[in-house]
Amino acid sequence: MTAQPDRSLLEAKLAIPKPHRGGVSRAQLIEVARGSERRVVGISAPAGYGKSTFLAQWARSDDRPVAWVSLDRLDDDPAVLLTLLAMAYTRITSGNTDLVADMGGGLGVSVLGRAAPRLATAFNTSPSPFVLMLDDLHELRSPDCHDVLGVVIAGIPQGSQLVAASRSEQPHMPQLRVTGDTWEIGADDLALDATGAEQIFSTEHVDLTREQATAVTDRTEGWPAGLYLAALIARHGDGAASTIAGDDRYLADYLYRASLMHLSEDTKRFLRRTAVLDQLCGPLCDALLGGAGASAQLRDLEASNMFLIPLDRRRGWYRYHALFREFLLAELDRVEPDVVMKLHLRAADWYESNGSAVTALEHLLHTTERDRSVRLMNQLTLAAYESGQISTVQRWLSTVGDAAVEAYPPLAVQAGWIAALSGRTADAQRWGAVIDRASYALTPEDGSASFESGRGMLRSIMCPAGPEQAMTDATIAVMEEPPWSPWRDQALCMSAEAHLLLGEVEEAVAQFSESAAVAAVTGNTDATVVSESELAVIAMDGGRWAEAASHEEHALDVIEEARMHDYATSVLAFAGAARLAVHRGEPEEANRRLTQAMRARPSLTFVLPSLATRVRLQLAKVYLAMADASTARHLLREIDDILLQRPALGALVEEVSEFREFLSSGAQAEGTVGPPLTSAELRLLPYLQTHLTLREIGERLFVSRNTVNSEVSSIYRKLGVSSRSAAVTVATTIGLLGG
Repeated sequence: MTAQPDRSLLEAKLAIPKPHRGGVSRAQLIEVARGSERRVVGISAPAGYGKSTFLAQWARSDDRPVAWVSLDRLDDDPAVLLTLLAMAYTRITSGNTDLVADMGGGLGVSVLGRAAPRLATAFNTSPSPFVLMLDDLHELRSPDCHDVLGVVIAGIPQGSQLVAASRSEQPHMPQLRVTGDTWEIGADDLALDATGAEQIFSTEHVDLTREQATAVTDRTEGWPAGLYLAALIARHGDGAASTIAGDDRYLADYLYRASLMHLSEDTKRFLRRTAVLDQLCGPLCDALLGGAGASAQLRDLEASNMFLIPLDRRRGWYRYHALFREFLLAELDRVEPDVVMKLHLRAADWYESNGSAVTALEHLLHTTERDRSVRLMNQLTLAAYESGQISTVQRWLSTVGDAAVEAYPPLAVQAGWIAALSGRTADAQRWGAVIDRASYALTPEDGSASFESGRGMLRSIMCPAGPEQAMTDATIAVMEEPPWSPWRDQALCMSAEAHLLLGEVEEAVAQFSESAAVAAVTGNTDATVVSESELAVIAMDGGRWAEAASHEEHALDVIEEARMHDYATSVLAFAGAARLAVHRGEPEEANRRLTQAMRARPSLTFVLPSLATRVRLQLAKVYLAMADASTARHLLREIDDILLQRPALGALVEEVSEFREFLSSGAQAEGTVGPPLTSAELRLLPYLQTHLTLREIGERLFVSRNTVNSEVSSIYRKLGVSSRSAAVTVATTIGLLGG
């Protein structure tokens, strides 16, 4: 258990919890909600109203398979959320072996445009009815999470239900009310009456008359947590539960303090200090407190009903009831404020030594240990990027702050890479400027040989100063990274790209080949795909089609296996595959690959100028070969926009000029196909699946409502439709949305 905390906690998040001992039966309310046959049931009430208990009782009484997800603050990332939902669903179904993998590897809006529709389709085509339960939905604060959840909810079929519990209004509910698709349960429905109070007090072995039950229910306004606390207080002492003042604005704090009065100081200290943990286990608590025996103490606390909830069947992991934990943290801050940071540091030490670096980082972010935080972040950032967890990385960077990142230049390099590969041009240029003026003499934690090497690779691919400087920067990296370095393949790939810009094709082939060979050993998917794709294009240019097909097949296999369909590094492979299909006389395959390339191309911007230009040039040639000169011209205009920002691209500029002259000569027939969706329109398209207004879509994309309106009109015109639903249908049919 302690050696693999991540795995144990993941299992706990997806396991249906055991209902609280002595909890009041909610069978009647469950039957009404289930019998409503509404696709979505929303339970919204403040803390302490028994929402989790309600879900657990329902889950254990329903004869349909139940998929369960307990959400927490670290799940506030659309890629993480979709992965959890897919994992929960696949636990109760068969035949969805690739579904979880399909949720990863998405960047930006591709999570909304590809992964969310894929999951919605899986739900909608479920062979039998099911129930999906989401506990603590209020932990999802990111608009991106609510957007993907809205798409997923649309896939819940009749006969199945999504049941979600939250402390606050659930964002998807207003639209579902309009369509009559939801059944809502609120605090009034969950409030207990005198009979419920009698049951709670009886469980705690406290005698209560009917009059006392009515009185304490009135004073707590039927608040289940208040009634339970009152019973706990009465069990341990003065029998004064019925005199609690219901109008006390600090009722919860008062009740909790009273419930702790009978505990020893050691137990109170244990509760306060372990409250810094999102989840608890014995060895972790021992490390946190510098003692022993925490496992037994946790079992004793659970047995005494001290608001401790087991997360697994082995009683290895627990969590505090959310409201109780909030109280304990307030007590810790009041009684022992000086120990809070020390506790988080000890938790970070334990998690890091037990192989859970991500959770260690989350605890470090609660401290002033910024140097240690950024070093650990430097190890984790690219892995998080590869998993599509861009929101998580952005939260990490935001939490430590720009000053901390700038003070540790290797992390600024990582931030620059992620911004460049995600198409965030302003951020990429900002971090590029930071690393240009930075210096760092120590060895980075990301496995690269030096800061100079890391900077050289990023600066080379961004090519702000022309191919000669790109070659100089890449050469530094090639010289610095030894054969055993995990960055060796990347350095070789950047050097090969620079050789291409200088017109040195033979040298480029040699280094792309070496990069691909090294990447096959290190498992670097980006370097593999780019190197194999470039080798394929070079082989096609030389008329070596069998060789090109071999390189293309390898690149496409890696993309499929790693779910890299929307990555900037994959677009050239799709363009090359389309060109190969045209050569073979396979128009359907060519169109499929063109759609993949055109859909993913927005991530290739001028901060990756060589790839961005080469991809569009290849695509333009394929479209022209398919008698679609209009799209070819559109792609040339996109190249012009790139060259405005990066005019010095060496031999590539000459290739573009030659193709432009050929296209202008009118040697090819005009096609009948309309212009493609622009990069901006492709970024907007996935939001048409949601119920967001044009203004709200503009807020998501940081553009004006008028811009959104113009782009939506253009999308309608190009797709030949007149409504959002029709646009989504057509876009899905032609492959611009969904899997």
